[in-house]
Amino acid sequence: DLGGVGKGFTGDEVVKTMKEDGVTSALFSLGGNIQTIGTKPDGEKWYVGIKDPESDGYLGGVRVQDEAVITSGGYERYFEEDGQTYWHIMDPETAAPARSGLKSVTIVSPLGVYCDALSTAVFVRGADWGADFWRTHQDFEMVLVLEDGSLWVTAGLAGSFTLAEDYQDLEVTVIQL
Repeated sequence: DLGGVGKGFTGDEVVKTMKEDGVTSALFSLGGNIQTIGTKPDGEKWYVGIKDPESDGYLGGVRVQDEAVITSGGYERYFEEDGQTYWHIMDPETAAPARSGLKSVTIVSPLGVYCDALSTAVFVRGADWGADFWRTHQDFEMVLVLEDGSLWVTAGLAGSFTLAEDYQDLEVTVIQL
């Protein structure tokens, strides 16, 4: 349903309105969806943290300007019953919670609605599909946290993504063309 892109669309509309009103520097959050306008007032790019799906901490973050940073994952909205975890991101082929081997997907792009839709699609389809889609389209960047504990980052983010202090030992795989 449209809930999968609603916050991204709203973020894009807020950015449009703020720019029309002359705003040149802003960062705002719509519950997991971060949108930025320009840079911080001192000219530095915004730093947006990426949550560790296994804890309350952040595993790292990216530096951005004029971009949305949107994450989808099954770790925020879920319930457990009889030892099974059920989250809100559904696989349309099975009508059950998506099980693609991913814990979270973060997409970075100028358009929030695109990030919102794509983060959900990659979460449902899996890391290999997401990497192939990135190689084909080249109009977004992404950070993937896999269920096996590995972390994949697209080549375009390799220079702006940094691991948090407690995660320095984590191996990062850079997705290349």
